[in-house]
Amino acid sequence: MELTYLRTFREVAKWGSFTRAAEALGYAQSSITTQIQKLEESYGAVLVERFGRGMKLTIAGEALLQYANDIYRLHEESKEVVSKQSKGTLSIGTIETLAAFFLPPKLQAYRRDYPDVNVVIQPGNEPFIIDSVKEGALDVGIILDPPFSDPELHVNILREETMAIIASPDHRLGELSEVRVEDLESESLIMTEDGCTYRAMLLKVLKGNQVNYNLSYEFGNLEAIKQCVIYGLGIALLPRITVAEEIRKGQIVAVPFVHPECKFYTQLIYSKKKWQSKAFLGFVELIGGINHQNH
Repeated sequence: MELTYLRTFREVAKWGSFTRAAEALGYAQSSITTQIQKLEESYGAVLVERFGRGMKLTIAGEALLQYANDIYRLHEESKEVVSKQSKGTLSIGTIETLAAFFLPPKLQAYRRDYPDVNVVIQPGNEPFIIDSVKEGALDVGIILDPPFSDPELHVNILREETMAIIASPDHRLGELSEVRVEDLESESLIMTEDGCTYRAMLLKVLKGNQVNYNLSYEFGNLEAIKQCVIYGLGIALLPRITVAEEIRKGQIVAVPFVHPECKFYTQLIYSKKKWQSKAFLGFVELIGGINHQNH
């Protein structure tokens, strides 16, 4: 039963709430409270304390969480080894751009080969995805970044993504073959939300080159950004794959943004501690992210 309690403990740690953990696990909240109390009795330590409206791990709880993650990972590994089947869940963390415009055909092919695997897509920004993969909360992450490295992770570059300034068809930048940072002087920019890697890059090079601009709108949604550009409310920096359909329809022009720091790659990341099940390896190989040196 303690494995069940540790699973519950991990959910409480994840959500910072007994109520949210109960919803995620399908338990009554009283059951969550009882399980945590029994776990605390077993370890002889307070693991969770109330913090404002939520819950926070104590120092003892933080220490146990590391072991709970390892125990859960080993338990999943043991089930895979014993069953020798390609079942279970594959959790993928990625940004909206890749979830919408890169992953769907890959997932279609994966479903064909592994129909019994439940694939869960967890959207988020790069820092969240990287931390979740390192902690074992996600099996793999697919990020859009300059070449990334971390001693705890395997990182495989899948492809380079063309970054483009998108504008309405009658915008002056549409006449250029490429856009340089000085071409953005006094332009109205429509930005992705904070935490986006290519947003951070653009702001950095604008500041570094002392280029004046107007930050007109910020959205966490790509469709909103594209619609504002179509209506002539400003320009935006986006991966070209996100606007292929709008370009085809003549609603948007996309001009490559040229700068030494504007080199972005779709990359697959996974923990060096990750148990590589048949279903996991199948996904990594399908997506083109296998690193034969590691296997």
